[in-house]
Amino acid sequence: MTYTLLIADKSYSSWSLRGWLAFRAFDIPVTVRTTRMYRDQFLLDVQAFSPPSRTVPILRTPTGGMLTDSLAIAWHLASTYPDKGILPADPKARADAMSLVAEMHSGFAALRGACPMNLRTGWADFVPSDAVKADLARLELLWGRAFEAHGGPWLCGAYSLADVFFAPVATRILTYDLPVSGPALAYAEAHVAHPAFRRWRAMGLVEGPEQPTYDMDLPRRPFPAPVPLAAKAVVQGPSANTACPYSGEPVTHFLEIDGRVFGFCNAFCRDKTVADPEAWPEFMAIYGG
Repeated sequence: MTYTLLIADKSYSSWSLRGWLAFRAFDIPVTVRTTRMYRDQFLLDVQAFSPPSRTVPILRTPTGGMLTDSLAIAWHLASTYPDKGILPADPKARADAMSLVAEMHSGFAALRGACPMNLRTGWADFVPSDAVKADLARLELLWGRAFEAHGGPWLCGAYSLADVFFAPVATRILTYDLPVSGPALAYAEAHVAHPAFRRWRAMGLVEGPEQPTYDMDLPRRPFPAPVPLAAKAVVQGPSANTACPYSGEPVTHFLEIDGRVFGFCNAFCRDKTVADPEAWPEFMAIYGG
């Protein structure tokens, strides 16, 4: 038996991102199921997975337990996998990380409400309210104290649950070009360059059409993330590889990059790679080989 995690849209669901990163950033095996928000099927999928629930993420444990909140998932994994570095080993850093997680879970309502997570576009000319500015000031205070206390590069030294929980807020700084200091901006940029986050965003970009609920009456600009290698889907091979780098199955779908063609076992494997080839170590192993 294994863990099974139900999440929603990767481009928009900030709590789903936290639940997923708590597994993927620490190499904990999990089976992932995905639904899409703002559709009739969403509530059906959620209640079929966990009848009392109305939100995601939801985690079914190997023993049949059900965790219906990202904070519950986080504490469960930290206690179940004490050697994974989910929380720092140092007692002071561990206490700070737990406090940061808890404050993020319950706070920053103005920032979260005015600036929904959107990993598909950047917005220009956003004007933050005084309440949003106050939340940004609180973020800078918390982050600055953590960096000073623990020396970076992440909030409590090595990457931990504290960073998992602040990842969606950090992306908002970039999406909306929010006014923060250099260290806070650098921290946000580190999140979108994190290997697990890059894989999450690449999958979200090919998950389906944009959700109109997240559209804003603002000029668009490119989402400020590392520029991916230029790749495109093509109709046919021959490909440099005969087996999909992810599943090992025979190739049926193809992409071209730098004049070379590579194959995959299905459209999703191909498309997530087109979105950001460098996000996928399995692909880069054959691309660079």
